[in-house]
Amino acid sequence: MPVDDFAVTDNSFEVLTIGRVSVDLFPPEFGLSLSEIKSFDKSLGGSPTNVAVAASRYGHHSAVITRVGDDGFGEYVRIALRGFGVDERYVGTDPVLRTPVVFAEIHPPDHFPLLFYREPRGPDMTIVLGDLDLEAIRSADIFWTTGTGLSDEPSRSATLAALEERGRKQHTIHDLDYRESFWSSPEDAGRYQRFALNLVSVAVGNQEECAVAVGPGLPEDQAARLLDLGVELAIVKMGPAGVLIACSDGTERVGPLEIDVVNGLGAGDAFGGALCHGLLLGWDPVEILHFANAAGAYVAARLACADAMPTEQQVRDWINDVG
Repeated sequence: MPVDDFAVTDNSFEVLTIGRVSVDLFPPEFGLSLSEIKSFDKSLGGSPTNVAVAASRYGHHSAVITRVGDDGFGEYVRIALRGFGVDERYVGTDPVLRTPVVFAEIHPPDHFPLLFYREPRGPDMTIVLGDLDLEAIRSADIFWTTGTGLSDEPSRSATLAALEERGRKQHTIHDLDYRESFWSSPEDAGRYQRFALNLVSVAVGNQEECAVAVGPGLPEDQAARLLDLGVELAIVKMGPAGVLIACSDGTERVGPLEIDVVNGLGAGDAFGGALCHGLLLGWDPVEILHFANAAGAYVAARLACADAMPTEQQVRDWINDVG
């Protein structure tokens, strides 16, 4: 997908993400196994793709760098992105590999197993340095990478090269996004995650993901290790216990909102989009955390992921209703 193939007139983005995309298939019925489910509803998916959608819902100019297959699902991805207002110019097409499909089971409140169809691998893992608009990466207000983008070549080298080109500019964010099935071993995952963390200014991950990257321990200890790698802002998600944020000024915990969880799969991406929104508007870190926590809860209370991403007013209303 050479950049020259596009008639690019404006490649300045507020939020630019890179990595995984998929077509997510969610059952309308809860509590059933894949062997029992009779139908599925189709939705756009993939963590960095969802973050770009969430940012667009807040009114920000966003785009995702990814690849799809030369198939109907690939065309669906492009149509869905356009519908969400996300720039699709950096969505390439692999002539051989198929657009990934993910089947989900929904067992509220905390069991949401996924079955990934990415064999022999997803086309988003074939992104190479030549695909990248380095000027857009350098100039984006926020550049967002994920751990799954590091799990295989050539995507790994392209992602790390993009981060090096970015030069640890403010609001260079790495979401640890650890999916064990994508990696040869946790040790490999930890090593390459640390490579990326040495090149970014913001790190985001849950405790399990942080354990792979910087070792187990209390959230405060994990955040301190992330800061030791040079990030300016470390965010450790603690599940039912809330979220912790750490910077040079200290650490702060924010408790969760009490909700009835429907589908927790999109909550982290909603959190990420809200984090981008708060950073772009220059909010205080703790204010960002409260807002992002609420955005994650908003989506967790709904079945869809990308389709459920809220506007700022919807999050504010949600806080008033359940906060």
